[in-house]
Amino acid sequence: MECQRLSLPPLSAPGEVVTFYSYKGGTGRTMALSNIAVLLARRENASVPVLMLDWDMEAPGLHHYFEQHEERPGVLEFFEACRQQLERFSLEEAGGQGASRDDAALARRVLDAIDWQQYVVRVDQGSPLYLMRAGRFDASYSERLAQMRWDQLFDTCPALFRCFADTLAQHFRYVLVDSRTGRTDSAGICTTLLPKKLVVVFTPNRQSLEGVDALVTRAIEYRRSHEDEQRPLLVYPLPSRIEMGDGAQRAEWRRGDAHKGIAGFQPMFERLLRTSYGLQQIALDSYFDEVQLQQTKTFAYGEQLAVRIDQGGDRFSLTRTFEAFLHWLTGGYFPWQSSREIALLGAIGEARQALLAEPGRAVALPLARDLARLGELYRKDGRSAQALEAFRQSVEIRVRLLGEEHPDSLACKSSMARLLRQLGQLDEARFLEEDVLDVRERVLGSEHPDTLAARACLAKTLLLQGELAAALLLQDAVLAIYTRQLGGEHPLTLEAMDGRAATLLRMGRLAQAQQVLATVVAARERLFGAEHGDTLRSKLALAQALGRKGDLEGARRLLVAVLQAQERRLGSDHAATLATRDLLADIVAGQGDWAGARQLHEDQVAARERTHGLDHPETLMSQRKLAEALLRRGELDAARSVQEQVLEVHARLLGEDHLDTLYSKTQLAGTLQQQGDSEAARRLEDAVLSGSDRLLNAPVTGHADSVLDGARHLQETILAGRASGQDVTEPDTLASMISMLQGMIEREQYPQAGELADHLKSCLLRPGVPGKLRRRGMAQLKRMYKLQGDLNALLALQEDEVQALEGALSEARIEQR
Repeated sequence: MECQRLSLPPLSAPGEVVTFYSYKGGTGRTMALSNIAVLLARRENASVPVLMLDWDMEAPGLHHYFEQHEERPGVLEFFEACRQQLERFSLEEAGGQGASRDDAALARRVLDAIDWQQYVVRVDQGSPLYLMRAGRFDASYSERLAQMRWDQLFDTCPALFRCFADTLAQHFRYVLVDSRTGRTDSAGICTTLLPKKLVVVFTPNRQSLEGVDALVTRAIEYRRSHEDEQRPLLVYPLPSRIEMGDGAQRAEWRRGDAHKGIAGFQPMFERLLRTSYGLQQIALDSYFDEVQLQQTKTFAYGEQLAVRIDQGGDRFSLTRTFEAFLHWLTGGYFPWQSSREIALLGAIGEARQALLAEPGRAVALPLARDLARLGELYRKDGRSAQALEAFRQSVEIRVRLLGEEHPDSLACKSSMARLLRQLGQLDEARFLEEDVLDVRERVLGSEHPDTLAARACLAKTLLLQGELAAALLLQDAVLAIYTRQLGGEHPLTLEAMDGRAATLLRMGRLAQAQQVLATVVAARERLFGAEHGDTLRSKLALAQALGRKGDLEGARRLLVAVLQAQERRLGSDHAATLATRDLLADIVAGQGDWAGARQLHEDQVAARERTHGLDHPETLMSQRKLAEALLRRGELDAARSVQEQVLEVHARLLGEDHLDTLYSKTQLAGTLQQQGDSEAARRLEDAVLSGSDRLLNAPVTGHADSVLDGARHLQETILAGRASGQDVTEPDTLASMISMLQGMIEREQYPQAGELADHLKSCLLRPGVPGKLRRRGMAQLKRMYKLQGDLNALLALQEDEVQALEGALSEARIEQR
């Protein structure tokens, strides 16, 4: 081994620091780091400089994986030297003027004063692989380690560890830090201050998972909340010691088993990463399909490097797993990006580079193909903006090179139109679909399969645009041709019948829709089985038809069967299962079975908390529905508790004046009123009225029409409720009602204004209303009747006003007597 001082030139671009952390020992963390370091150092013809840091000082062991046992200074001695330099600089400053200190500048002075390269040793003569040991393991090591106060070192110079990491990254492409386990100061340094990426190694057990969850949350929150640490921290979970022989137990600990109280590491990390990075939805299926370090007898003993021994690289080898992990870790990809996406992005990147060097169809057409595949992948993942851009680029390339009428150009246009339809951009989708249909009818004929598919797609768009008759006409034509060519039970025929049933439902022709769907369900059960995905979708549509017809019991039976099948095949937390449970809960509530509805909503809340998190909009909506079921059962305290939780989240995330927050306040106010706490209910309603006013008076460009309509509806609901109560003559209530009526008149919302006017008139004519307020209200009522040309209502109002005045005068005379 080399003992002389190293001389490592700086890199042209800085490398990155990656920390390997595990909450408990025995996870194989150091083994994983060692193998990954060897693989990285082999890259680019063994020219990638890699440094390993052994920061697990209480139990150092990284050096055992390499033929290097010389007692050399390491991490401990390096920071002892840093401490001495800080003490010296502190004394110098004490003797000077005491000027204000720049922590980063101080850290650089300390590091410049220490020759860090003397603490590093090369451990592989065939690749640029280096090691900084935990320290020199002499008789004083334990005592010196105990005297090292990491917290005091940080307090003295907070920028020291960050600048240390930056210094190493200038000379090594990868700096791999083997962190201390547990919750210690040194573990906090390794996971929070040093890295750009954090690899959390864990075995599937509750202790390990709970510890990792807490650590990652703290590390990301620290980076987010401290001004000096506004750097990204990317987290990569690495399950280890996975027993490959027990598939059932492996699935339980990966996916979870509610009956056994096993949360599952995949749902846990999906929730953790989604919450930490503010994402709506992520999936780690592809990542964990590839990245699980299997338990092997060969490497269970000693410190052996699997990548040096097992170089076959087949799918059962540890080497293959490490290489798969590196695709995500070093490729710049997130764990929630699938292996399929990574492969497509790689191919697209290579094609773009090739086009720059040598433009031509041989490169451009495969690029267009991969862009279309990427667009479809993004569409299925719900990443609509990225999908649309990929489709646009693919269409542009194909049209330019192949022409507007080439089958590949038409296929890509059709895929793009499908996405536009899903996004609600119906006019643009229709334009593309009409273009595709026109070309296919002219080139292929009216009964070609591609033409029929284009006609069916256009019908779906027309249905969403409300052109029901036109959609049904297209669907009838497609169905007739499929029936004649393929028979009544061909999958394409059944798909056409499904589409026709959807249109019949929209048209309100429920009996016909039910008949068609019943035929489709029976045929698909025979062809595919009772629990096939297509069969279940048809059963869902049939259940909705039955529900709309009023056959709630029939709808309930179907939905129960679908839900049970989905729970068995997809799991309780799958998106399709959640959607079916929502439908079933609505039907059960419609039957008045609030106990059953409560149970379904409780299950839904628990599932959405696991999959989406406590603060997700869908979780909050499920909580609202649960509160409604609790209210219906008379469980007011439980309902209030749920509503208060929802309101707290809405106010914290969205603000006090957001429409969702105002709705939550209104619902809670209703519950408080039922509990007899009228004063608290009144305060909440006043807050809703004030917040709605601010929404309505804000710049119009800042709010969608639906938001403004929602704010007006809230005000109308509260004021109408007060108008029918005991406090109808209160000036504030009447003033708010008059202002709302004035706004409706100015917006020419006469139907809504008429309903409010009826309430307002009866209130204004009652005794005790201040004269100025009554005159103002009467003026708005007369204005409305005049604008509507309703002379009868105007005359009746004047008569009522005279009678009210005479009544008031009579009462005054009586009082004088």
